[in-house]
Amino acid sequence: MRLLLLAAAGGAALAVASCATMSKDQCLAGAWGEVGYRDGSEGRPMSVLADHESACAEYGVAPDPVAYRSARADGLNGYCRWERGFEEGRTGDTYHGVCTPSQEDEFLPAYRDGQIVYAAEQALSSARSSVSSLGSRLEELDDKIRAKQAEARAEGLTDEQRGAIRDRIQEIRRERADTERDWRRAQDAVDEAEFGVRDVRRRFQGQYGGW
Repeated sequence: MRLLLLAAAGGAALAVASCATMSKDQCLAGAWGEVGYRDGSEGRPMSVLADHESACAEYGVAPDPVAYRSARADGLNGYCRWERGFEEGRTGDTYHGVCTPSQEDEFLPAYRDGQIVYAAEQALSSARSSVSSLGSRLEELDDKIRAKQAEARAEGLTDEQRGAIRDRIQEIRRERADTERDWRRAQDAVDEAEFGVRDVRRRFQGQYGGW
């Protein structure tokens, strides 16, 4: 029991460490301006400073909020631009409402355009995944049919046994027919999704450049 408790404690410690926003060396360095600028340039919310404070408390280090806030504002000036807005939306990243209203006039429309591209690309990825999964299932069913056909040719089987095998083959064939219909629908979904991706790229590449 003692060993189990120690293992559990160790696992909890590792979990806490893995969630820490700053390492020991980063905390002891005390470069709060660098940390603030990095967080701002990555669009992180102000609440992350409390996470840094918790991470560094273990080492007896407290943040410098003045240096952090000033540098974070500089970082946000680079983040809150239409170029970054489009990229954040296109890659599916979350916007945390960190830009000022005037900055959002530039950032948010581009971010929403990026989200349109992201949704189209995700739809294509999902459709292709369905085709692949259903194709694998068709191969599995074909293997099962061949195995059952070989089983039916074995010597020494009664008529009842052969009949049961034939019934099972028919069941598998019905499942295969249903799966093939689903596979064809998935192929149609891929075609539709590919058209959607081409459409949004035509709409936005001239405005936002290649990606």
